[in-house]
Amino acid sequence: MSQIIHTLDNGLIKPYEANITVPNWMLSGMERVMQFYVDKNLRLDTVSADVMPVPQPGKKYMLYAHVPFCHTLCSYCTFHRFLFKEDKARAYFISLRKEMDMVKALGYDFEAMYIGGGTTTVLEDELVKTIEHARKLFPSIKEVSCESDPRHLDTPGFKMLKGLVDRMSIGVQSFDDGILKMTERLEKFGSGQQVFDKVMAAKELFPIVNVDLIFGFRGQTEEIIQHDLEMARRLDPRQITTYPLMITHQTRKSVKGKLAAEQKDMANQYRQILNSLNGQYNQLTAWAFGKANDEGFDEYVIDYDEYLGVGSGSFSFLDDTLYVNTFSLRKYQERISSGKMGVEQQKKYSKKDVMQYRFLLGMFSGRLSRKYFRDTFGVNLDTALFKEMTAMKAIGALKNDPQNPEELIITDNGKMMGLLMMKEFYSGMDNVRAQLRKPLKPCDM
Repeated sequence: MSQIIHTLDNGLIKPYEANITVPNWMLSGMERVMQFYVDKNLRLDTVSADVMPVPQPGKKYMLYAHVPFCHTLCSYCTFHRFLFKEDKARAYFISLRKEMDMVKALGYDFEAMYIGGGTTTVLEDELVKTIEHARKLFPSIKEVSCESDPRHLDTPGFKMLKGLVDRMSIGVQSFDDGILKMTERLEKFGSGQQVFDKVMAAKELFPIVNVDLIFGFRGQTEEIIQHDLEMARRLDPRQITTYPLMITHQTRKSVKGKLAAEQKDMANQYRQILNSLNGQYNQLTAWAFGKANDEGFDEYVIDYDEYLGVGSGSFSFLDDTLYVNTFSLRKYQERISSGKMGVEQQKKYSKKDVMQYRFLLGMFSGRLSRKYFRDTFGVNLDTALFKEMTAMKAIGALKNDPQNPEELIITDNGKMMGLLMMKEFYSGMDNVRAQLRKPLKPCDM
């Protein structure tokens, strides 16, 4: 149950009571609709590309850097990653910095940098060099976000990131030893209490620490979820992210039958999360919570319409075009050594496709704005996306803001829909990664 919160003047805040009334059949229907659009728009009907476009005046950009190495590979993870080998990883970081030089030569500057993986902290000394290089090349970077797993939090090298990383996102997933054992994380990263202690110590190193949790595991009862949330609240990090477990074509056999709970449990689990975290935290997106409203978070695509990715397996979205870097480590090194960027494919999207994508992000982030669509696309949101708007209003996911007709309020039903839509979108992106990795041979790794 949610705790009653005392304010500074000793007043009481009524516990949050999530009003999710969408029936399970409707959630299943939305899941099928999203799968249709994801399959339609994320097909690999791309054309070749050798270089990124130059930046456009007046646009703001974010830099994404991918580190595709892990000491161990989790069965439910579909990100682009390889087993760590030090010689390959050190050579890769050198190439990553060279690709940043090429991006600088195109004329780019960035407001923020996000480093993802894999495990970004496999070689802390190389990561330090890479962040320092990026900050020197792109002086407008105001925030660097990075990811890590619990294994690296108490290593001497991890402390070198203090002062360089503004926001560290830590993949805890669960504090329950049973869930950790089922997901093969107990032996890799330690017990829930050991992880708790490591995160508590890491909080002292960075202005913002985010704790990642996952719900939707088989056997993850209401009591287990509440224990996870209470442990996270005791840590009192600046941010908490609660991801739903994502099933893709790649993980269907390994995850759906062994790790995943039934779909019908999702709404109740999400209601529990909203009731527990709202009050102590502000809701930043359907699944992210923070102490402040103006901080970056894992879903950087919310704050940045356009972003450029460097490194093997990274994606970029520039001028309504998706760019894909090679997923082969061998090809990536060869391209960078020959003076070429890592990009090898591109796909242009129509105005309607991009509007639907922005609508999805607006539902997910709770920032759906008529003004944004008018300023960005020159359209009336209510008529340009008539079907989408009508459907969301019909199920009580959206309502007009009585104080500002330009803005729309995303209800708890809307948050549930936004979570489900984003989950299916990310699952679709993971399917794309799986297709791009499938042709790789041992020599590519």
